[in-house]
Amino acid sequence: MANPTSRQTLIDYCKRRLGDPVIEINIDYDQEQDRVDEAIQYWQEYHSDATFRTYIAQQVGDSDVSREYVNVASDVLYVTKMYNVNSNFGGSTNMFSVKYQMMLNDIANMQHFAGDMAYYEQLNQYLSLLDMKLNGQTQVTYSRHENRLYIHGDFADKDIKSGDYIVYEAYKTTPTTNTDVWNDIWLKEYTTALFKHQWGSNLIKFEGMQMPGGVTLNGRQIFDDALQDITRLQERIRMDYETPANFFVG
Repeated sequence: MANPTSRQTLIDYCKRRLGDPVIEINIDYDQEQDRVDEAIQYWQEYHSDATFRTYIAQQVGDSDVSREYVNVASDVLYVTKMYNVNSNFGGSTNMFSVKYQMMLNDIANMQHFAGDMAYYEQLNQYLSLLDMKLNGQTQVTYSRHENRLYIHGDFADKDIKSGDYIVYEAYKTTPTTNTDVWNDIWLKEYTTALFKHQWGSNLIKFEGMQMPGGVTLNGRQIFDDALQDITRLQERIRMDYETPANFFVG
């Protein structure tokens, strides 16, 4: 199958590219599984198609408050932003809040052409600026290998309490249950190169040994060719497929 739809069909495809079944590919089953895992890990680390941006809402429990961090799903690679759930200017539904009074006085009059949408937009931006300057942004630290999102200050100040919901922006890995993942063109080439590298590594110890019929094994050449392919593909994913870095200008 030229279009793999699962782990096993990807393995079969890569081995056929290396010559199987015409040539015996000397790779153990466990080695095949390890190389596929390595390929998937590298693909998820650097390929823009391997991750997607999402927004996660999570309820805070008593244990989260006492520890001052929340547990995050293992498929989350990065947490880029946490949104302020409570805001003194824009997020309150209190009828005496600034936003409510602004809506009451301005928006209600727009049906009579007395309101000014430009003024309303400018005032919204001004309130957002005040909110940012006076309240600031919630400061967080994401520990990827611990799967923990540390939230600094808000627990101690009781801005976040048990039962509250937090919302944060994150990048998650594309699940491999999606069959189209296994047909990614870079992933197929990289997995094939890893198989070839493993094959050459297995044959190196038999280098120069003459087989029946006068055939001489050359594992070193297979190993070196695969190493060049791996280097080329790793450079290609960083140059062509990696998501551009975010720049912050102050």
